[in-house]
Amino acid sequence: MRIVLIVLAVLVGLIALMAIIGALLPRHHEASRSTTLRRSPLDVYAIVSDVEKAPTWRPDVQRIEMLGPDRYREHGPHGAVTYDIVSRIPGHEFTTRIADQNLGYSGSWTYTFAPTAEGTQLTITERGDVSNVLFRFLSRFVFGYTKSMEAYLEALGRFLR
Repeated sequence: MRIVLIVLAVLVGLIALMAIIGALLPRHHEASRSTTLRRSPLDVYAIVSDVEKAPTWRPDVQRIEMLGPDRYREHGPHGAVTYDIVSRIPGHEFTTRIADQNLGYSGSWTYTFAPTAEGTQLTITERGDVSNVLFRFLSRFVFGYTKSMEAYLEALGRFLR
């Protein structure tokens, strides 16, 4: 019984420490990742902006539910997230923003498409807000701010090979 109490006390202490550190971290962050793809900016934009077809090339997306011309819900292994499309500039920029208000995190991804000699440099910039202090700790020290962007770019690169 004493060992169980000690283990519980250690777990509670670790969670409290994570919450304290999370509360001290900045709520907002900005991070970017880029890749070069051997397609024109318009071709890459067409794939990225056709969110309804994401399940055909993104392994983390099970299905897309279109809720309107500029709103969709992405279903994946960790549940569903609703997004708004906030800008469309073909061949130049595409921006999505999390519409859900109860996730403990929110923010936007802005995709920019720059022509290069090889094709297109695609840059994703995340402007995030992590309101939940435990998730803030985990996203900073365990998941990292760029893991999702890197997975997205890797999946797109595989699709375009």
